[in-house]
Formats: sequence, C-alpha cells, structure tokens
Amino acid sequence: MPATTAPRLQSDAQTLEAAADQAIAACGGDAREAVKALLIANEFLEREMEEQVSRGYTRGLKHGRFSTYSG
Repeated sequence: MPATTAPRLQSDAQTLEAAADQAIAACGGDAREAVKALLIANEFLEREMEEQVSRGYTRGLKHGRFSTYSG
C-alpha cells in the first residue's frame, strides 16, 4: 500500500466513526433507531434517484440489456 493511501484510509475510517456516532446521538443513543433512520433515508434517496434517471435507462437495467465493462 502506498504511503499516501494509508493516512487517507485512516482519515476515512475516522470520518465514518464520527458519522456513526452522530447518527446514534441524533437518535438518543439508540443504535437500532439510528439504523432504522438510515434505512429510511437510503430508501428516500433511492426513490429520488429513480425519479431523476430516464425511464429508458432504468428499463434497460431491469431487463439486463446493459452490462458493465469487466476489462
């Protein structure tokens, strides 16, 4: 692992820990309620994203017409 990557990974991990602590604190310290709130937020964002993506594109994804480049 390059030396420049290690500090970034540690910083990302610290940021993630802080975000998790904030989510739990926002739910009164109840981790289960924090998970439920995050699931609801994720569902909201998924629906919002679906509304912004063209119907033709999502139709192709649902029918397996598009495949990603696997190199």
